[in-house]
Amino acid sequence: MKHTYFELKTLEKDLGVSAKVLYTLSNQINRHYRSVEIPKSDGGTRKLSVPDPLLKSVQRKINEVILSRMDVSSYARAYSYGDSPLKNASSHVNKKEIFKLDIRKFFDHVTYPLIKERVFTADRFSESNRILLSLLCMYDESLPQGAPTSPSISNILLYEFDEELGIWCKERDVSYTRYCDDMTFSANSLTPEEIEHKVSSMLKQYGLFINQKKKQYIRGSRRKKVTGIVVNEKPNTPVEYRKKIRQEIFFINKYGLKDHMERIKCTDSQGSYLSSLLGRISYVLSINQSEEFEKYREQISTLLKEQDDMRIIQKSEETRRLL
Repeated sequence: MKHTYFELKTLEKDLGVSAKVLYTLSNQINRHYRSVEIPKSDGGTRKLSVPDPLLKSVQRKINEVILSRMDVSSYARAYSYGDSPLKNASSHVNKKEIFKLDIRKFFDHVTYPLIKERVFTADRFSESNRILLSLLCMYDESLPQGAPTSPSISNILLYEFDEELGIWCKERDVSYTRYCDDMTFSANSLTPEEIEHKVSSMLKQYGLFINQKKKQYIRGSRRKKVTGIVVNEKPNTPVEYRKKIRQEIFFINKYGLKDHMERIKCTDSQGSYLSSLLGRISYVLSINQSEEFEKYREQISTLLKEQDDMRIIQKSEETRRLL
């Protein structure tokens, strides 16, 4: 049975937040965000709009109590429990042809009317609660990247889109998945023009459009990547990704950690660098098990533990000197 919120007091009770706080936040929503830029893999930056602690706590409640109970398509492979880049890529392993489409500035084009009409629908929410909740999940008239509610909203919003497109693809023996704003289609034979026309016409109903610059059609023996994972024969990380890790391990062993970091002009602390390297090794192992990378993980974990032990000893000596 679907939960309904036709009364404000029901919303207050389930969220554990007073109506006064909810309305105060919604009326001054832009004051509760700050902008943060994070690096992208292509060398550029991504701008995030991050809510302050009070708004973030309310959005987490909305996500936990309301959004998590809404329908998400099985074709959506991001942001839900059990989803991952690997799960998304696995649907397209060993296919002769892959066609990839991207939604242009997806989060920027998810507007207030879209959220109100397709997420907080009239069959479950009173008009006043629809307005209130929509405003609490927005910033600067769009869906903010950085808010806890935005990933769930993106999936809920495109539920009917995913279902219709997934069935349409299945009838044509085409595998379809969507990872956030990245759509992937694979088959032993597909017609990119037909798929693009179908997707474009469906997206227009949402006021969304295909990013022509990111369109990719890959066939034959060329390397095929889906959400960063090579899928030609089995899921695997790109060879250059693994090669770079091997090089770093080699130079750590040859020159020592400190000299290696100086050679590559790494200004991070040794602990931060090792944690980053360990994360990349673990990512490789999450895609494909390897004795070689298991040894790397053990080695870097040991070095990281030694760093932690050294910090504890140093702190103990500093404390002793102060006494």
